[in-house]
Amino acid sequence: MISVVIPSRNELFLTHTVNDLLFKSRGEIEIICILDGYWASPMPSGDPRVIILHHGFSRGMRAAINSGVALARGDYIFKCDAHCMFDEGYDVKLLNDIESDWVVVPRRKRLDAANWSIADLGKPDVDYMYLSYPYAKDKDGHMVGLHGLNWDEKNKSKDLKGVMLDDLMTAQGSAWFMRKSYYKELELLDEAHYGPFWSEFQEIGLKAWLSGGRVVVNKNTWYAHWHKKVRGYSLTADKSAAEQYVMKWMNMGEAWNKQVYSIEWLVEKFNPPGWPMK
Repeated sequence: MISVVIPSRNELFLTHTVNDLLFKSRGEIEIICILDGYWASPMPSGDPRVIILHHGFSRGMRAAINSGVALARGDYIFKCDAHCMFDEGYDVKLLNDIESDWVVVPRRKRLDAANWSIADLGKPDVDYMYLSYPYAKDKDGHMVGLHGLNWDEKNKSKDLKGVMLDDLMTAQGSAWFMRKSYYKELELLDEAHYGPFWSEFQEIGLKAWLSGGRVVVNKNTWYAHWHKKVRGYSLTADKSAAEQYVMKWMNMGEAWNKQVYSIEWLVEKFNPPGWPMK
């Protein structure tokens, strides 16, 4: 069984997301909605497959995900944001291509949430992202940090369109899939060091890759994500703790004691834009 975990905070489209997950699934699922310091209106479906977990005060996205995973009965965890639409049979397609030490990310499309449809913006689907070189400077002279950026050259590549499973340097974090046992092995999500919200997939992806696992994009299925600033967890929330801690990955072994590869190994594997190469 797949346990879908949805952290939510003042969400406008949680019920739409839940209904879409229920309607599009083709196998056994449960959906765990974490209402982090609020009550949804309207409440998600009364379907017996839907579990509501209410936090009396907002504990943050990491705590919400962790509390949902703790309740999960499935062997697999599919975490998604509370403002997403899904492919028909997304669950079966994800299960078709998964190994014990993989983190799998579906192809990402863009959601027109008001009309609950795919947004046609004339841009390619997002299959690939890369980590920015953290010591580069922005226009104001500040270091840019270790962030996930769309890899437009790869997303537009005709040669990669037919590669349906491919290695992925990093992802946005709005949807990811793995075995529950692997979630525990990776010791996710670390609230003490990364704080309540930011750098979700930096933690996930770097822990997976640099301990000998794999992050994979599965283009056989997709989800559509609503990317707006006016939504649940605030994009203006303090990110200093996460940004400071994620930089520890630049020094071998400082961020996690299960790390066996250096970030230089990962950079050499992917050769992302903006990184100085040896």
